[in-house]
Parts: sequence; C-alpha cells; structure tokens
Amino acid sequence: MNTRSFLPAAAFWLAASATAAAPDSAAPAGAKATAATRSCHLPGASDALRCASLDVPVDHANPRAGSMKLHVTVAPAHREGTRGDPLFVLAGGPGQAGSDAVQLLSLAFNRVRATRDIVFIDQRGTGRSGKLDCKNKPEHETMTEAQLEGELRACIAASKAPWSAYTTDASARDLELVRRAFGYGPVNVWGGSYGTRLGQAYARLYPASVRSLVLDGVAAPDQVIPAGARDAQAALDKTFALCAKDAACNKAFPDIRAEFDGLVAKLAAGPLRLSMTDPRTAKPLELTMTSERFLGTVHNILYSPADARRLPYLVHNAAKGRWQPFVARQNQASDFGVEGNIAMLMHLAVVCAEDIPRFTPELLKSDVGQLTKTLADKLPAMCKLMNVPAVAARAPTQIAAPALLLSGALDPVTPPHRAATAANYMARAQHVVVANAGHGVSQLGCAPRLLRSFLDKPQDKLDAACLAEIPAPTFQLGSAGPQP
Repeated sequence: MNTRSFLPAAAFWLAASATAAAPDSAAPAGAKATAATRSCHLPGASDALRCASLDVPVDHANPRAGSMKLHVTVAPAHREGTRGDPLFVLAGGPGQAGSDAVQLLSLAFNRVRATRDIVFIDQRGTGRSGKLDCKNKPEHETMTEAQLEGELRACIAASKAPWSAYTTDASARDLELVRRAFGYGPVNVWGGSYGTRLGQAYARLYPASVRSLVLDGVAAPDQVIPAGARDAQAALDKTFALCAKDAACNKAFPDIRAEFDGLVAKLAAGPLRLSMTDPRTAKPLELTMTSERFLGTVHNILYSPADARRLPYLVHNAAKGRWQPFVARQNQASDFGVEGNIAMLMHLAVVCAEDIPRFTPELLKSDVGQLTKTLADKLPAMCKLMNVPAVAARAPTQIAAPALLLSGALDPVTPPHRAATAANYMARAQHVVVANAGHGVSQLGCAPRLLRSFLDKPQDKLDAACLAEIPAPTFQLGSAGPQP
C-alpha cells in the first residue's frame, strides 16, 4: 500500500460535471495558428506517433501571469485525405494523462483511426504536462495509515503549485487552445469517467467547437466525490446476487455475504496483523490489513466484471484466514503501474475545489454503503491542508452536440442512472446500457465498430444490439482461475 490509499483505488475515478460555465465562442488568449510536432514513441503504442508541446496560460483570465507546457499526442489517421474532424481523447481520474491511455488505439479506436486523427491530451497537471504527484516509495506498502497520511501531508506542504489553476474549467479552455493550434475545425470528443465531466464542460464552453460527444462511464452534473458509497454498494450487492444465482458459485461460497460482513466487522474493530508467504517473492512476509485497505481493494475489483467474478473466491479465502490471494490482488495496481498513472496532487486540487464544497452533511448521511466511507472521512482534512479556493457550482446548460452515452450495468462508480441524469441536459443523446459491462465499454465486443458508425453519422440512430452479445465472465471457484 502507498500514499494512494488516500485516493480512489482505480485509475478512472469519477468527478461531477458542475463547473461548466456559459458558452464561450471567443478564442482563448494565447491561441496559435499551428502546432509543431515531432515523431515520438510512447508505451502502449506500437507505431510512431506525433507529439507537441503547447504553451497555455496558467490563468486564462490573466494570460500575462505566466504559462505552462501542455503535452499533446497525435495518432495520425491511417488513410490520406482524412475527414478532418479528429477525435479528442480525455482520460479519467482526475489525474490520468492522455499519453497514459494510448493503448486505446488498438483496443477501442482502431476503426476510428482509419479516417480520423486521434488526439490524446495530457490535461494540465498530469503526465507530461507538469505532473503534480508525490514520490512513490516501496516502503509505503508496509507503513501504517498514520504514516501514510504523514507522507501525503508532507508532499502537499512541499508543493509550490498554484492549486487554483488546476480546474476542469481551465482544462476545458486548454482544449480549445489545442484545437486552434492544430488548425482543426469542430472536433469529436471521447471522454472516459472523469473525462466525461471535462468533455461536457468543453461542449458547454465552446458549443461551436464540438461536432459530437462519446461519453463512456458518464459523470452526472449532480455527482460529488467522494459520495460514491451507494453506487459501490449496489455493484457489490449485484456481484453477490449473481453468485447466488450461479449454481457452482453458490455451492462453493454459500455464505459469501456473511463472510464479507464478518471481515468488515473484524477489520472495523482494528487492523489485522498477517503472517504469510509473500505472493511476489515467496519469502516470509509480515503485513497489516486495515479496513481502508480491504474496502479499497474490493471497490477497485468491482470496476471490471471479470475481476468482480474473482471476489467471492478472494473473500471466502480471507474469511478462512488465507489472505494470500487477496493480497496478491491488492498488489496488482502497483505491480502494473496503474496507481502510478494518477497525478495525486492534481486529483486533490480538482476534487477539493469542485466537489468537497458540495459534500454536505446531508449528502454524507444519505450516501449509504461501506466501500468509500473511509475515503469520505479523510478527504475533507486533506482538502483543508490543500487550502484550494472553492469553485462555485453552476446549473448545467443544455448541450446541443449529438452525444453517445455508454454505461455498464455493473459499474460501481458511474452506473446507468448517472448517464440518464446527464442526458437530461443534452438535446440529442443516445444512451446505451451494456448488461455485462462495468466501468468502461468502448473497448468491448462490437463497441469499436459502433464508435466509428456513430462518429460517421452522429445524427442517426445507432443500432447497438450487438453489445448485448458480450458474455458474462465466469466465477473463479479455485486457485486455478475462472471456470472454463
């Protein structure tokens, strides 16, 4: 475990989209006519891409107050004579960079790229755009919660970043600078998770600049971080209910709800000191399992249905004192660099300015569930230390551009009801719910083909029936892995 235990446990955490201002068709200060690119190779992409670094104002309201560098990656269309309406890709978080999501070129955008440039933007404060982060140390995994909190507090105190510059509104204005710098006309926007919030903000600020929107894992205008307990609990309940309906899973884990509740109660009474064989090295290992670490890992697991089908097996073994499988899964995020992609301080800057001011005691009381409560308790204190100015919430205005909204029925963070709320403020929205999907649909089944179809003719009704063919993963019953 590391200092990211004080942040959401997945790369694509949600935020609310209530920061959009009135439409703004004027060119942002500092816009340039062209952008010089260079050949570049990024992890996750097999071919050479084009990269550029643009100067954008630190404060768009006062462009003379200084500038910062914004990194942009372009995957040129495969065919010559392209359509000229590129796809801007907005990553999640807040805190993930577009350059960390270039693997989507082969997973989700392979058909779209045939005729369109795919443009990945590193939002200010992320990736190669001046990443605001804390140093990750191996010893974080064995630290106590108090020690981890001390590390994070020291990291915040040492930073000299102007927190008020890292807002969704500022990043939306950066997008317009990118569009103008590359000489593009109206663009298509794909946003994932927090990127859906940024995409909505951009469409409201610059309606003439947005040809269409594809929003995957949609944040609603009224959504507040960290008020996600109810949605997470619903996803957990669905997972246990599906296990009960599956004959093999129910036979293997007939008391899974009781076992989970027992672990939650035991950890609530105090941390557990575990002695085991290290899943990484096979050497003896002593570690502490806390309520926060346990619930955070469970929440992370629920993002993917395939991962969630492992949960009954992991919980059952932990309830029997066999924690090795659960700890191995807990290590997965850091082993594969997922958590390291999130710019921690940028994440806090956005959430503390835009969400915590709306996190009222009434909302906290009504947000029933266990999985995100620890984070809910800690964030206000971290935000007090950040001392970032609050961003006033504004009523969302109508979005005119055609929009395709994608939801996974098993999503623990942006379930379908969030997209349905967002669609109320869109003049031409199509909402597709995928029964066997979680947090992220664009890379699954026939979705890449549907993205191309929608972008070619966003005004037409999309036939998305093929998404119903995505099968449900099987449950893991033993150490050999999921059932065949």
